[in-house]
Amino acid sequence: MSHYTIGLDYGSNSVRCLVVDVADGRELGVAVWTYASGDAGVLTDPANPHVARQSPLDFVEGLRRTVPAALAQAAKDRAFAPAKVIGIGVDTTGSTPIPVDEHLQPLAAQPRFAGNLNACAWMWKDHSGMAEAEKITELARQHRPHYLAKCGGTYSSEWLFSKIWHCHQVDRAVFDAAHTWLEFADFIPAVLAGITDPAQVKAGICPAGHKAMYCAEWGGYPDAEFLSFLAPEIGALRARLPRTVTTADQAAGTLCADWAKELGLPAGIPIAVGAFDAHLGAVGAGVGPGAMVKIIGTSTCDCLVAPNTAQLPDIPGVCGIVDGSILPGHYGIEAGQSAVGDIFNWFVKHVCRGEGKLHGQLRAEVEKDKPGQSGLLALDWVNGNRTILTDARLTGLILGLTLHTTQAQIYRALIEATAFGARRILDRIEEYGVKVEKVVNCGGIAEKDPMFMQIYADVLGRPMYISGSAQTCALGSAIMAAVVAGKAAGGHATCAEAQAAMCSYKDTVYQPIPENQAVYRELYALYCELHDSFGVKGASFDHFPVMKKLLDISRRAVGAKP
Repeated sequence: MSHYTIGLDYGSNSVRCLVVDVADGRELGVAVWTYASGDAGVLTDPANPHVARQSPLDFVEGLRRTVPAALAQAAKDRAFAPAKVIGIGVDTTGSTPIPVDEHLQPLAAQPRFAGNLNACAWMWKDHSGMAEAEKITELARQHRPHYLAKCGGTYSSEWLFSKIWHCHQVDRAVFDAAHTWLEFADFIPAVLAGITDPAQVKAGICPAGHKAMYCAEWGGYPDAEFLSFLAPEIGALRARLPRTVTTADQAAGTLCADWAKELGLPAGIPIAVGAFDAHLGAVGAGVGPGAMVKIIGTSTCDCLVAPNTAQLPDIPGVCGIVDGSILPGHYGIEAGQSAVGDIFNWFVKHVCRGEGKLHGQLRAEVEKDKPGQSGLLALDWVNGNRTILTDARLTGLILGLTLHTTQAQIYRALIEATAFGARRILDRIEEYGVKVEKVVNCGGIAEKDPMFMQIYADVLGRPMYISGSAQTCALGSAIMAAVVAGKAAGGHATCAEAQAAMCSYKDTVYQPIPENQAVYRELYALYCELHDSFGVKGASFDHFPVMKKLLDISRRAVGAKP
């Protein structure tokens, strides 16, 4: 008998539900719903550009909107029936913490906090806690340097305690009303399981380890004394954080009767512990030793694994090295860029004042250009730098503009800048002994933009593969659901077994072009000079030759004499 699992993928702007055959990864049903609140689900504050919040009520409504619709689509296959669904997996953005009451109900649902952004989910790209992040880094360097060693040396404004502390600073009413804060990835499994007792929550090692300095070596979350350096009330909060933290191949609970009835599924289906979208996207893309997975969307997340049988050195600048955060039995390594697709959208919408179709028009104008032809070089920090500098106060830069520069040339230069930023991350990780032989890419940009992919192949110097599923994150969640269900129920015994059965690649592979690589090596060297000059305190460079070198590279590209 065929068996199926459900993968729920909560992204920045929408939620999707995927119904998958565990035997071969065949996708029977998919449904997508865009969050109703704000601008495509994002709530902002005109007075503070660093605020990005979301309604947790949208997250719950997304279950009602997508699961029944995906099941209805799957039902067109005669072999399918809801009774054959054996597991549910969940991935979400993060760190996206939600302040909840003692019954795990979001404070945003309470009438007294209606319209209060601080009572909402604090979205991953909320940078309002920059000052708090810098202070946490300072305090950890002084009192607990080992905490920073596992998260790249710097605590980020995108992470849990920066956001909690900022709430404490700016809105004590919300902070005091919050019994605890749940990561989005922990919230949805608890909702589906009908859990209302905070002590019963099984949290994921993925969000806890990468964003909340959780590590078994020092007893879990940062100790109460350290958190009290932030504020005594935050020290007291530690006792109310999830007691159980585990890997995503474990069950967070089982589908409760109320949600089973509402969604049209049998009660009692096991629900996998939640994890971040990019991490389970890596699972869905077949991540393993030697393969980096890039989840490319509004931002990027780079995921790698290394067996935990050998000690892995701490890597400065990465977003954490956490045992079991991606695959059980492996260290999970996370890095990424704070904006990629968001940069292109910003340029098209806010600079060019164009619509979505302008992306294709700009690409068509410059896709046949040679590397370096425009004479431009950009820094990809339009939304700060996540890795390896971990500095939200960094901003973008475009160098080499002339009276002949076109919109399309700038568009291509921005793509190249994100590729150079990706190369800087890859180089840092390899410096510490983690080899990358190929790169597997996921997301709409990877599937739809050949120019982007070829630039990345040339800059990174690696074959660029594309995940076989258009819903790679949801597929990763469905894979974990199959493992949680287990072999006896028709699922899989291990993640490796499930990946072998359910993952695939598309036929197209982008190979580096040697002559392009040679030019991009020159441009990358200049990028690294600017990267360190503007991003590394105390660095000193003579930038006098940079513009001249860009002009020389441009002239060579079009066949002109020096």
